[in-house]
Amino acid sequence: MEKRIYVILFYLTLGFCNAQTLTGIIRDARTNRVLPGVTVQLLQTTKGAITNKQGYFIIYNVPRGSYLMRLRSVGYQLAEEPITMGARADVNTTIRLQASAVQLNQQTVTSIQRAETPDFNRPEVTTVVSNRDLRQQPPRTVSEALFGSTGVWIQKTDHAGGAPFIRGLTGQQTLLLVDGIRLNNAITRSGPNPYLNTIDPQSVGQIEVVRSSGSVAYGSDAIGGVVNVLTKIPQFSDQPRFQGSLFAKAMTQGMDYSSRAELGYGTRSFAFLGGFAYRSFGDLVAGKGLGRESPTGYNQISGDIKALFRLSNRYVATIAYQHGKLDNVPVYHQVRSEDYAYYRFNPQRRQLAYARLEGFYNRRFLGSVQLTASWQRLTEGRQSQMNGSFSANQERDQTTTTGLTLLAKANPNRFWQMQSGLEWYYDRVRSSGEAVNTQTGAVTTNRGLYPDRASMNSLAAFSLHTLSFNRLTLTGGGRYNMFWVQTTEPPLGKTIIRPSTLVGNLGISYAVMPMIRVVASIQSAFRVPNVNDLGARGMIDYRYEGINNTLQPERSLNKEIGLKIRTARFSATVLVYNNQLTNFISLVQTGMDSVQGYPVYLKQNIAEGVTQGIEAEVEGEIATNWLANAGVTYTYGQNSSANEPFRRIPPLNGRVRLTYQPQTNWWARAELLWAGAQTRLSQADLDDNRIAKGGTPAWQVINVNGGYRWQKITLSAEFQNLTNEAYRTHGSGIDGVGRSAWASLLISL
Repeated sequence: MEKRIYVILFYLTLGFCNAQTLTGIIRDARTNRVLPGVTVQLLQTTKGAITNKQGYFIIYNVPRGSYLMRLRSVGYQLAEEPITMGARADVNTTIRLQASAVQLNQQTVTSIQRAETPDFNRPEVTTVVSNRDLRQQPPRTVSEALFGSTGVWIQKTDHAGGAPFIRGLTGQQTLLLVDGIRLNNAITRSGPNPYLNTIDPQSVGQIEVVRSSGSVAYGSDAIGGVVNVLTKIPQFSDQPRFQGSLFAKAMTQGMDYSSRAELGYGTRSFAFLGGFAYRSFGDLVAGKGLGRESPTGYNQISGDIKALFRLSNRYVATIAYQHGKLDNVPVYHQVRSEDYAYYRFNPQRRQLAYARLEGFYNRRFLGSVQLTASWQRLTEGRQSQMNGSFSANQERDQTTTTGLTLLAKANPNRFWQMQSGLEWYYDRVRSSGEAVNTQTGAVTTNRGLYPDRASMNSLAAFSLHTLSFNRLTLTGGGRYNMFWVQTTEPPLGKTIIRPSTLVGNLGISYAVMPMIRVVASIQSAFRVPNVNDLGARGMIDYRYEGINNTLQPERSLNKEIGLKIRTARFSATVLVYNNQLTNFISLVQTGMDSVQGYPVYLKQNIAEGVTQGIEAEVEGEIATNWLANAGVTYTYGQNSSANEPFRRIPPLNGRVRLTYQPQTNWWARAELLWAGAQTRLSQADLDDNRIAKGGTPAWQVINVNGGYRWQKITLSAEFQNLTNEAYRTHGSGIDGVGRSAWASLLISL
């Protein structure tokens, strides 16, 4: 017995002897000053740290072997340093980072391959809203953080709305994710959806927009692209440490009063971060000649918490919960143009809980495995009453989604990286409606907007591969997806469809020179008909929709070619794409029929067409401490079957920015946002009372932003729409904000 104890102690001691400590100091390569807040990560392990005020980091219990250490800090170039840990020797290192105000093509992204990768080397192009962007210009909503971004167009049905158009597509054809988990569900509609704005913008660490088809990685709906909102991550600490922050923002004319309190705690093996936010948005005040648009104001409450557990050197677990609720959101255009006494969403609520376990094995064909289980519930209520009517209508939809994803990552050899997995989602829909007689109080139960107790099942297997050589990067992958969609509609009975799809992609990125890469790719994508397609019935915007339960999946084939340039002081991307759309579901007016005076439309698989365009962005240091950025997006969409444009295609648009940011902690920025006129209209656009007769006029808006960061306090302010331009983004139901100003205060504790 005693001998066994000695043997066990010997092996335990041997294990600790083989696990050493890695320490280091991170400095600015030009000034030699120490850099706090740098994220240090040992790739393919659970190990990492953040430098303290002295630029110092320490990582304990690192097994012997060779590693790649990745270092990231806002305002500095991404750095990767090889580290070798010996059998019995600790390692101390000093690393110097190169300062760079340029962010374009300098980012590390996770959304393309479901794994971290430098975006410059990839065939795809990703728009990134960084932590620095979010801190310097804290947005009112998540969708407004994307406003002006190259390749993204934001359309707002109401003041709480804000749906991204990517390559002319939105709603069901653009996939929204939070921390890699689907926001799209069985009742995601064809038009803009409000889901992004249920996320607290101050809880976000980075937003990534993949501007190409993403069905291989993420499945249905990713025809136009993918928006992945990545929330902040708690940080482990070598010493027990509390952290926190207080945020407040106010806008002129009572348009925005926002606040958030945040608290975090970290040790070597445990870290958590939680926050609570309250926002009160007053009626929007538009530009010259428009004034206050009422009703548009609403309130929002948000809360979130995320905890990390380092279970061992091999395993890390994450548990997270998010809750966002918007109350009494008015639909302005319905009240103004459709003779409604009131028309509002109440509530709009999102609840998300997920648990994630990641194990690191560092084997050739099994580098790591990640298992994610998620539960999400989206609730939307609609309340309306027309002027002169005694009937108050109420509808309520609730979709509960359960998900399970298994993702395995591996590096079979030095040039081959692969991610493969299984994915399952199950949606359950509850939908109800009622009409209340405001004189008698009598309640009549009605069908909801969707068939009650409808469901949607999705099961998929996918595999993504990257081959990286000296100057050449090749990518490829495939996905097989099966679906089971069921609706029950009295007196028609039960309807079940069981579509399946197989999609793939290929890409190439070739370095003509170290700083210039030619990129090209081809991707197939799909969207399976959901419960919204098969069972939505009733008044929607300007029309009445009937039911068609014979729909088939939509498909697309996207081809793109472009150029990426990256130097220490200059970056640029230019991309041309062509996305062929087949079997697309389109609204078709059914003759002269009408319901309550509104035209009746049916969804049918009749549309074939194309979206194509050019996306270009350039960013560079034009002088010491001066950064210029410009982007332009052109989108052309044509429905070949109907011989007309696709609905709500964005106009030619862009943004120009000039920023002054010295090495001190302050900055100043001027920006011009602009859009050309959109006069290419579909018949549905012509019927849409949100779009002006003849199309949406061109507009230009000038904003000036600045701020100062002193120790733990960050002050930001912005003057918006200096010329008080009256404008509306094409397809929106409300106008853009007029001349105004806001100021924000962030205190880091």
